[in-house]
Amino acid sequence: MTQRVIEMPDLGMGTFRLEGKTAYESVKMALEVGFRHIDTAQIYGNEEQVGQAIKDSNIPREELFITTKVWNNKLNKADFVDSVKTSLEKLKLDYVDLLLIHWPAPANNEPMSVYLTELLLTKKLGLTKHIGVSNFTIANLNEAMQTLDPREIFTNQIEVHPYLTNTKLRAFCDQHKIHVTAYMPFVVGKVLTDQTIIDIANKHDATPAQVVIAWENANGMTTIPSSTKRKNLEDNFNDKVKLDDEDIARIDGLDCNDRQASPDFAPQWDQ
Repeated sequence: MTQRVIEMPDLGMGTFRLEGKTAYESVKMALEVGFRHIDTAQIYGNEEQVGQAIKDSNIPREELFITTKVWNNKLNKADFVDSVKTSLEKLKLDYVDLLLIHWPAPANNEPMSVYLTELLLTKKLGLTKHIGVSNFTIANLNEAMQTLDPREIFTNQIEVHPYLTNTKLRAFCDQHKIHVTAYMPFVVGKVLTDQTIIDIANKHDATPAQVVIAWENANGMTTIPSSTKRKNLEDNFNDKVKLDDEDIARIDGLDCNDRQASPDFAPQWDQ
């Protein structure tokens, strides 16, 4: 199996927890700064604001990479495709570039084969260019590959940051040529005050956020930090930092299994 070219920009703008006018303004600023990859989800409740910001930007559609995710209560044959069409209406788009299963946690315990078949159908219908998964463990991916050719799984979007390096799952994804998209890279801001990160930032005349993003990218991952401030968005978009092997090893050493996203319906995480 040959390695696929990943069309997705290696830096995106995440919109988790951004609502209303804040979501609109943040996405609008991100697009002005230069971001072309925007990540949202049905459950975030901001697809309309994200869509309006995209529309108002007047950026050609082919220059953008837009991701959304199907929520747990739509992971069934009756609702799946219609929910995606509703997302597209809110986003004011004819298609998304990437459609993900948000969690392997169907509200009514539907079999994975059912909702992954619906996911593949949305691609065949032209509602999305690529399909993938989010928060899938090794066991989940093994099950998914009983329904989907692994080459169809464009990415697994998972929590990865210096405090949760998730190396076992990342290695499995790499083995099967499934690209990793890392969310919550700043650990809700905690990692930006870590002295090791600050020391490395000072060494490179950079911000702690730039160091974390550089670490994610150096490990071959896409990452989708969120910010509501233009200065932070500008700093995040500046990819001037090139970490050396010592820097990467020091950051790797910060892993302490500090997971932020683990709702009661989460799968049994890989250790």
